[in-house]
Amino acid sequence: MPLAPPGLASHSFDLGAHEQRRLAAVLDAMPDLDVLAVLDAETQAHRMLYSGLDAEQRATYRMLVDAGVLEAGADGGEAGAGTPGA
Repeated sequence: MPLAPPGLASHSFDLGAHEQRRLAAVLDAMPDLDVLAVLDAETQAHRMLYSGLDAEQRATYRMLVDAGVLEAGADGGEAGAGTPGA
């Protein structure tokens, strides 16, 4: 951690530990939460959202994935080639 300039106090906050406490609190509050089902639903929604794209839309999608703007998803960034639910 860098030293603070003379006359100023320095401090730090561990965001990793804070995030772990927050996640634990959420999971404690929702004991019936099925995390795998939620992730599966998100993957399905991603497939449906980006399905049926034309060639120009697929190229734009690929460009955004390559630039790190969008996540590739389970299809590895090759969205648009199939139909919803495929």
